[in-house]
Amino acid sequence: MEPELLVERDGGVLLLTMNRPEALNALGGNMMWDMVKALSDAAQDGEVGCVVLTGAGRGFSAGGDMKARATGAKPPPSTPEAGADELRARMECSRLLHEMPKPTIAMLNGVAAGAGMSLALACDMRVAGSSARMTTAFANMGFSGDFGGHYFLARLVGVAKARELYFTSAKLDAAQMDKLGLVNRLVPDEQLREETMKLAHQLGNGPRVAWRYMKRNMKIAEEGTLAEALDAEAIGMMRTRETEDHKEALRAFLEKRAPKFSGR
Repeated sequence: MEPELLVERDGGVLLLTMNRPEALNALGGNMMWDMVKALSDAAQDGEVGCVVLTGAGRGFSAGGDMKARATGAKPPPSTPEAGADELRARMECSRLLHEMPKPTIAMLNGVAAGAGMSLALACDMRVAGSSARMTTAFANMGFSGDFGGHYFLARLVGVAKARELYFTSAKLDAAQMDKLGLVNRLVPDEQLREETMKLAHQLGNGPRVAWRYMKRNMKIAEEGTLAEALDAEAIGMMRTRETEDHKEALRAFLEKRAPKFSGR
């Protein structure tokens, strides 16, 4: 039996593939626990410069495993509080994708629905194929929503539009996703992997210490004050000016060539 999460290394890029294609990569079984571990490990791995998340088969992820819930294959938690604790632990995937000190990319093939959409929005960037689709989906199931979708969606499209998308579970095609700013790049399906991995390798071979401070600065900019953002930027600049990557960039500038970063 194949694992529910495929983990592949390609140079400085870590590719994570949700691998339940028969269920449109619904987030069941051990997949989320495996993802939490893989992302936690990647966050600490100095050889990983970029993480790509995608789904096997014809979809990114349909979100929660509604079939397992409807058939009773997944027993309910002993109490709502116990269920909330377990869910919150699995939702660390979203925090890690958003906050880990290196770029993350969602490679969107087919549908991203519910928690699957939330995971895609948690990534720093999204590259979508022309057949990609998104929907919050939660209202259709009588759910309120999880995996950080409210946080990410409101910041990407604004509060009013985010509320509409949650309340209506509207289905967005690739062109609508692009128009709303939900994707960074929209490419033909047949070029999706090539274009995503090209971007991932560009980032994976980049100045990894600088990525760490950029991610920190972005988080402060999302949640803090201007003064806190300026303080963080000052600290990051002083730290990155001492890196070998910055020194290499200066040499490359003088020599009129592209820098070769080492991540140090």
